[in-house]
Amino acid sequence: MSPPSARKFWCATSAVVEVIFTPSAAKRVRSRPMATAESPTDLPVLDATRGRLRANVLEHSLKEGDFTLKSGAPSSWFLDTKQTACRPDGIIAVTDAVLETFDDVIDEIDAIGGLTMGGDPVAFGVAAVAATRGRRLRSFSVRKESKQGGITGRIAGALRPGDRVLVTEDTTTRGTSLIEAAEQITAYGARPMWMTVIVDRGGTCAAMADERGIDYRPLLTAPDLGRKYGT
Repeated sequence: MSPPSARKFWCATSAVVEVIFTPSAAKRVRSRPMATAESPTDLPVLDATRGRLRANVLEHSLKEGDFTLKSGAPSSWFLDTKQTACRPDGIIAVTDAVLETFDDVIDEIDAIGGLTMGGDPVAFGVAAVAATRGRRLRSFSVRKESKQGGITGRIAGALRPGDRVLVTEDTTTRGTSLIEAAEQITAYGARPMWMTVIVDRGGTCAAMADERGIDYRPLLTAPDLGRKYGT
């Protein structure tokens, strides 16, 4: 008989749940709180909307292990926030957080989009769900390379010149994808005026956005998940 295997994942109760799978499909679940300083056991208090989003991220998107980030830096944790953005309950939580976070300017936003693929599920999902709430946002994607045939260029979707844009991404560490998207949006003739991500894990994007006059408001940050910036 093969030995049982164990998997650990974050749950909304801020504990590590260990599920032991056996060939007979029997399973035992043990929940134990984490004691380390960087574990999400003593999380900062959030409003109800962002709290629901955080619970979804902790349950579906945060993974532990040995990882190499896009920046090349090693990390003991990884965020696959597409696991939140691509779930129906997750994208509803993201949309709720976007609408609440940008409530003071939501009527000024014409379009939402970002660099493919990180920005795509956020932009398309938020635009679709927001439409059911009476908010009409056109969505688009910024290609990583110019398309050579058909409608050329790096912008794909319903962006129009002159649009006031909310630039999106699922997760950012350095902010480079968000800034690249903003530059392409500007080159197209639209105006990147606001910027958001599901989780900012690096803490460096705010200064980069501020230098360009962009209002940056992340939905969640690494400290909101009980982690330190840059880890």
